[in-house]
Amino acid sequence: MRIEVRRTGGFAGIERRAEVDTSHLPDAPAWQSLAEQALSDASADPADLGVPDGFHYWITIDSRTIHCTDHHLTDSQRTLISRVLKEGA
Repeated sequence: MRIEVRRTGGFAGIERRAEVDTSHLPDAPAWQSLAEQALSDASADPADLGVPDGFHYWITIDSRTIHCTDHHLTDSQRTLISRVLKEGA
């Protein structure tokens, strides 16, 4: 499974991007479970504009992409974003 996170916005407006390929990781099942939960938690509201100077996230898992903003992140999305940005750096 390939997981990519792209973060934009924030006070400085700096984009950050990271990617993790879980296919050879020993904890791949945990990554897959977390990714599936993050996708299922995705908001159906495409009008979520976030807040001024807040972050916007695009999470792509294989070929499916969701958009999230800081103030509407679920626990699974926040955890997945943090892990990908840390592991994929």
